[in-house]
Amino acid sequence: QVQLVESGGGLVQAGGSLRLSCAASRTIFNFNAVGWYRQAPGKQRELVATITIGGSTNYVDSVKGRFTISRDNAGNTVYLQMNTLKPEDTAVYYCYARGRPPFLAASDYWGQGTQVTVSS
Repeated sequence: QVQLVESGGGLVQAGGSLRLSCAASRTIFNFNAVGWYRQAPGKQRELVATITIGGSTNYVDSVKGRFTISRDNAGNTVYLQMNTLKPEDTAVYYCYARGRPPFLAASDYWGQGTQVTVSS
């Protein structure tokens, strides 16, 4: 069974920074991709950032230049460094991972989410 546990959310003023962490119950290299999604009240869940097993990154346009995704290559943790936060970044942030055969089924795995609130 795969578990993803997020931490690092909280309340911050606009312009501030937070770093989210996602600890997986498997090594990061058991996944083809890991990343972060977010869901604001009344909105659909959207991709924020992903990093593939090869190290390629992808960001939604609204966070480019402000957020950075990284991983602990020696372990099982993925990070999302969020700088210059804006009120519109307020959402529940979910860690996401896509399993990598033969280590794991090619399924999507999700964490429980961590709340990020940015005050104006």
